[in-house]
Amino acid sequence: MSDDDGNVWVRLSVNGDTYDVVVPLQKTLLEVLREDLGLTGTKHGCELGECGTCGVLVDDTFVLSCLTLPIDIQGREITTVEGLAQRGRMHPLQEAFAELGAAQCGYCTPGFLMASKGLLDENPTPTRSEIVDALSGNLCRCTGYLKIFEAVELAAQRMAPVSEGSVQEEVARGEARV
Repeated sequence: MSDDDGNVWVRLSVNGDTYDVVVPLQKTLLEVLREDLGLTGTKHGCELGECGTCGVLVDDTFVLSCLTLPIDIQGREITTVEGLAQRGRMHPLQEAFAELGAAQCGYCTPGFLMASKGLLDENPTPTRSEIVDALSGNLCRCTGYLKIFEAVELAAQRMAPVSEGSVQEEVARGEARV
């Protein structure tokens, strides 16, 4: 539905909450998230779809919010970096990035986190090559990428399901023999 000024009403599901907003038809998801919803974790970067800084997940798939119109994703679940932490606990990716120093200035970090989460949701045990490929659309001017790749690998290891009879299961139950 649009009004005489070219604005449209959209209903967005973001981080599990529903928002009804009236926005100009050409306003991007990036702008709506930051300006209308106050979710400033998603960053402005190139605004041309080349840097990955504005990345979010839409139905668990990584998308560039600077190239996405809200009207096109109504009824789909949007996850921003603010939605990664659950019940006050950081997501394993956030923990690994912090632990390994994968974020320096931090500006690109939300985009890397969201691209990494999209990868791990699709492929819980990626190879280094698959990680590099999945993050190839994200640019960082500070880290040199190695710590980012290592953080994704660490998070993947920590998130891996524990198989019955494995050493991880024995450690979890306190039964591991040293």
